Amino acid sequence: MSYLLRKRTMLIVRSFTILLLSCIAFKLACCFSSSISSLKALPLVGHLEFEDVHHASRDFGNRYQLIPLAVLHPKSVSDIASAIRHIWMMGPHSQLTVAARGRGHSLQGQAQTRHGVVIHMESLHPQKLQVYSVDAPAPYVDVSGGELWINILHETLKYGLAPKSWTDYLHLTVGGTLSNAGISGQAFRHGPQISNVHQLEIVTGKGEILNCSKRQNSDLFDGVLGGLGQFGIITRARIALEPAPTMVKWIRVLYLDFSAFAKDQEQLISADNKFDYIEGFVIINRTGLLNNWRLSFTPEEPLEASQFKSDGRTLYCLELAKYLKQDNKDVINQEVKETLSELSYVSSTLFSTEVTYEAFLDRVHVSEVKLRSKGQWEVPHPWLNLLVPRSTIKEFAKGVFGNILTDTSNGPVIVYPVNKSKWDNQTSAVTPEEEVFYLVAILTSAVPGKEDGGGVEQILKRNRRILEFSEEAGIGLKQYLPHYTTREEWRSHFGAKWGEFVRRKSRYDPLAILAPGQRIFEKAVSYS
Repeated sequence: MSYLLRKRTMLIVRSFTILLLSCIAFKLACCFSSSISSLKALPLVGHLEFEDVHHASRDFGNRYQLIPLAVLHPKSVSDIASAIRHIWMMGPHSQLTVAARGRGHSLQGQAQTRHGVVIHMESLHPQKLQVYSVDAPAPYVDVSGGELWINILHETLKYGLAPKSWTDYLHLTVGGTLSNAGISGQAFRHGPQISNVHQLEIVTGKGEILNCSKRQNSDLFDGVLGGLGQFGIITRARIALEPAPTMVKWIRVLYLDFSAFAKDQEQLISADNKFDYIEGFVIINRTGLLNNWRLSFTPEEPLEASQFKSDGRTLYCLELAKYLKQDNKDVINQEVKETLSELSYVSSTLFSTEVTYEAFLDRVHVSEVKLRSKGQWEVPHPWLNLLVPRSTIKEFAKGVFGNILTDTSNGPVIVYPVNKSKWDNQTSAVTPEEEVFYLVAILTSAVPGKEDGGGVEQILKRNRRILEFSEEAGIGLKQYLPHYTTREEWRSHFGAKWGEFVRRKSRYDPLAILAPGQRIFEKAVSYS
């Protein structure tokens, strides 16, 4: 009797579960249908695409694929505001969220949204760039949030000007890099890109269009810079400019010892006007290195350089650049020579070249073209970007380089220090507390068909080992371009800034409509 009762009970529970799931599925289908109808009714200058949306479900990381309900191609800022305001007015009964997408260069699906609306920010960029105060002490350029940095370079160079701070790769949108920080070899002097912005135009999670700066709506201005897209979408930015050089003296030298390498890097970033760009990278298990360099760099001592053997050793390359103009070239070259004489690199490994300023800044694009031609660009990129305190960088290097990380043939490992004093602590960007900290960017690509150490899972496992080692060793690092999956991890990442971060989210995007791909906040949907 009890057996029959249990069986009957199980059948009832199963039937109820099926009925409940069917109701939820029906409710979701109705929601999607209702959402599409209401979105189609929006009066837009641009347009919404509901069919061809799969391109917006992928990114540079090539590991996540979230298919949106629609892609908005805005032709005006009001298009963006109208779409967000509409979703905001729908309230918690709608599961729609919004993701701003530039070039889709995110790594973990940060610019994606499942069943939401992706905004194709490049649709805004046809507006002409405006360069102001060309002959004044503080020139600037007004640009769309969907504009590419490479286009800004081309336009400002027409006036003999250029932005002060860059990223290594320029085919990224302004809104994308300013939502993170924007770091390259100029950051030791000028700070990241978020330290070189005068003003922003923002569309909040309520659909409000607000201008903000340090003097106007400063709370939003500080929050959006480095804010991972959580408080608003950057639709326009005013970027600081400086006089642009015409040529660049580009130098590479090698070290056998990390301590000497780091000591020289730190010495250079504390000096005035020695170099304009300072980076470095780690070389592990590479052969024929200097022969490859000869294709674009000239050795100072050709015979000695030809005899240098890099096989099997962990090496550290210091990469430097000094900006030149034709009228000061000889003086600058002499100053560079004197500065190099004070460094501790392997003397036979001094390589240099001179290139145009534009070619230097767009150097990574050359590699992109080569990789695309080989079918090796659109592969998974399980990259790991870290900010490591100066006090623990040697311990980190000892535990990781040549131990956990045993090969750099499938992507560079970039290492260089920056000065915290050049960062604005009022922004949302998170860094270690020390005055000097290092960017360590482990940019390994997953090679198609290669599972022995070069596959996605193997690289992710290695990344986890690096993070676990750092945690156990008390390295005190912070992730740059952070990726976490739990609220506790995000709380730990932001540390003392977490309370302010949550407050700003509640104020500017209270329904958590924006940037769901960051996985920091989740929209609370009511199905009642």
